[in-house]
Amino acid sequence: MPQPVLSCQSLSCRAGGREVVRDLSLDVAPGERVALVGPSGSGKTTLLTTLGGLLAPASGRVLVGGVPLGERPDLRRETALVFQSYGLLSLLTAAENVEVALRAAGRTAGEARTEAAEALARMRLTAYAEHLVEELSGGQQQRVAVARALALRPRVLLADEPTAEQDKVNRALVLEALLASPAALVVATHDPEVAGRCDRVVELRAAVSRR
Repeated sequence: MPQPVLSCQSLSCRAGGREVVRDLSLDVAPGERVALVGPSGSGKTTLLTTLGGLLAPASGRVLVGGVPLGERPDLRRETALVFQSYGLLSLLTAAENVEVALRAAGRTAGEARTEAAEALARMRLTAYAEHLVEELSGGQQQRVAVARALALRPRVLLADEPTAEQDKVNRALVLEALLASPAALVVATHDPEVAGRCDRVVELRAAVSRR
């Protein structure tokens, strides 16, 4: 068995003053696709944010490549997160949003421009590359967020409802792009098709995890 690329051990998470994930242990193998399902409020977003190192666990720990994230915060660079709220910078263009992330990851300016253009083209956003984020629809913004995450070529890709704002054609486009990535994928979704395309489904319900 290969070493998990992402793990959580006895993980509990809090949001809004209450425990939303309780005592969850989960191993994700390299290249594995895991769907997180459950009703709104069951902790999917909080869990993804914690796995990505943006929120400290209430208890337990997160490991990337077997190394505790709390001991090596730099390991967060191994992970890319597609936020449900997109997480884009509204004063920048679509291309600039992707380029900024790539520059922060160490790409040169030229590499960032080229890779951002390629990522946006894959999401059928070339015509909108120079548009400010605030000029884009919700679906277009969501695809920019997906393009940004994929362009980083992470070891772990965390995606929160990445198809929620898409029409049928673009929903298929986003899903295929996520599944084609070599990264381990953990995706929170209410979409049965997305869950059905994953290798494994983890159900979160009222601070109780089921596998």
